[in-house]
Amino acid sequence: MVDFHTHIFPPLFRNERGRFFAGEPGFKLLYDQPKSTLIGAEDLLRQMDQEGVQRSVVFGFPWEKSDHFRRHNDYILESVARYPDRFSGLSCFSPLSSLALMEAERCLEQGLCGIGELAVYHEGSMARAFRQLGEVASFCAGRNAILLLHTNESVGKHYPGKASAGVGEFYALLKDHPATRFVLAHWGGGLFFYALMKKEVKETLRNTWFDTAATPYLYVPDIYRIAGEIVGFERILFGSDFPLIRPGRYFSEMESAAIPEEALRMIKGENGARLLSLPL
Repeated sequence: MVDFHTHIFPPLFRNERGRFFAGEPGFKLLYDQPKSTLIGAEDLLRQMDQEGVQRSVVFGFPWEKSDHFRRHNDYILESVARYPDRFSGLSCFSPLSSLALMEAERCLEQGLCGIGELAVYHEGSMARAFRQLGEVASFCAGRNAILLLHTNESVGKHYPGKASAGVGEFYALLKDHPATRFVLAHWGGGLFFYALMKKEVKETLRNTWFDTAATPYLYVPDIYRIAGEIVGFERILFGSDFPLIRPGRYFSEMESAAIPEEALRMIKGENGARLLSLPL
């Protein structure tokens, strides 16, 4: 079983989060409340053992300040080195940082398998952010690295972290970078639905996967079956967004969706293992 979407934080960020709100509007937006849990590598391992998860893809937060994202990525590197059979890691940073590609290079050279979860939470920077994401996508294509992006649905209830960027912007990014292996978090904000169109979209999405992060908060369980029928069960990756939601809640909803057992195996781990080039 592979969980493709988890967040871990080093002790300093966990224990003194208030120190890091200044100049980090995205971090303050999501973690200002004490109930917004921050966990470390060992916390995640305990949960994995309880839930039967063999491997997790771990990453940090898209910090604006380079000192913050370097510190956090160092913790990801250390955690992957300490638990190489349990963790695969992604490098995370603000796509708006002038040091983004330098940091990506540093982390990939030291063994991380890609970049993510990249996100932009301040609305006035979206156009620039997508230009920068294009550069990151080209970088990933040249190194066969995974690029995991935060996406969200364009309609419905507002919640902290829900940005204005819609499926059109992400679709254009995917179309411009067909060689990049994209993972779109949170079902790509519903982008998979457009694979029903007769022309172009299926080909554009041929190198794209969709993760299930936050599904219990966002969609009815039928989404697992419907998305699989539209885009293919082989394109769905189980991602818990832990510690936001525990894996078992997803598994219960998947089973209630009455999808085939083979599809369950694919979503829960086989697809993720293939994308990470791990033995099945």
